[in-house]
Amino acid sequence: MSSMSDNQEPILVKEESVEGIPSPLLKLKSWQWWVLVSINIFFLIGGQAASVLLGRFYYDEGGNSKWMATLVQTAAFPILYIPLLLLPSSSSTDSDSSEPPCSLKTIVLIYVLLGVIIAGDNMLYSVGLLYLSASTYSLICATQLAFNAVFSYFINAQKFTALILNSVVLLSFSAALIALNDDADAPSGVSSSKYIVGFVCTLAASALYSLLLSLMQFSFEKILKRETFSVVLEMQIYTSLVATCVSVIGLFASGEWRTLHGEMKGYHHGEASYVLTLVGTAVTWQVCSVGVVGLIFLVSSLFSNVISTLSLAVTPLAALVVFRDKMSGVKIMSMLIALWGFASYVYQNYLDDLKVRRARKLAQAGRTDPLC
Repeated sequence: MSSMSDNQEPILVKEESVEGIPSPLLKLKSWQWWVLVSINIFFLIGGQAASVLLGRFYYDEGGNSKWMATLVQTAAFPILYIPLLLLPSSSSTDSDSSEPPCSLKTIVLIYVLLGVIIAGDNMLYSVGLLYLSASTYSLICATQLAFNAVFSYFINAQKFTALILNSVVLLSFSAALIALNDDADAPSGVSSSKYIVGFVCTLAASALYSLLLSLMQFSFEKILKRETFSVVLEMQIYTSLVATCVSVIGLFASGEWRTLHGEMKGYHHGEASYVLTLVGTAVTWQVCSVGVVGLIFLVSSLFSNVISTLSLAVTPLAALVVFRDKMSGVKIMSMLIALWGFASYVYQNYLDDLKVRRARKLAQAGRTDPLC
């Protein structure tokens, strides 16, 4: 990748200049943009892989509360106040915007709606991870890319090219292989009917998560209309607050809170390990969330979801080492097909980047030739 001097244009051109190309952080230069994207990719992949492994560890070592597993996915949101306080206020950066500010009532409604969706999605993921091995769970989660391509097309006007369609089809086949696998390696004590429940819940969670990403991008672009990282963090903080409140209500309403003391006492590695597992899971989920929302802000919801599918190349292999999950031929084939689908989207993203670069060069040269 060629470097850019200080007086060169930012990496991306305005969205209205090239139809269908996202327009995040136009003031950033190429190397700055790539550094931010790389950091968020690391947060997303590392956080997601670690949180899934810790979640499976919680169940394997004696944890059984689905609402607790749901709660820890958002409970650590207060740590996000640290970077928020270190960033300049979003209001000061948007003072010169011609768009009227969004009303407080609208913002609260957005946060509450997204927060409730997050809580429901987290619950579905918790049930799925309870009844599936970490590697199987991760491979099914790869279908979120296919769901997000569809949602992004209808909600975010994302282009639906032949390569993206290829990704959708391949990832659907990958999930179908897992669903039809007769030699499923469900965790000990999990019946075939519970395995099916875990598969359905994980698939539904992937669809709901994809819808959530598209709604977040829509909120940034059409409602909030503010492009600062503090806005991204505020959305993550306050939607997590709502999701945490919903999870706490569910924990007490279900009566699972009564079993937590006995669960901690009976944890295989002791009470300290129980607490550290929950705390570690909570922190890594927030690290993952920062990466997810950051990539939505910097690129698009579809790109964010594509990068999250990279965990299928990390989490199953990590689960193979940590939990000695069985990697059957069906799982390996499913992984290879999913990687093929991922590569198709990456290549489409590469073509889009070339299109943006050509548009920028034409603009610099003062030409108005239409793009191919």
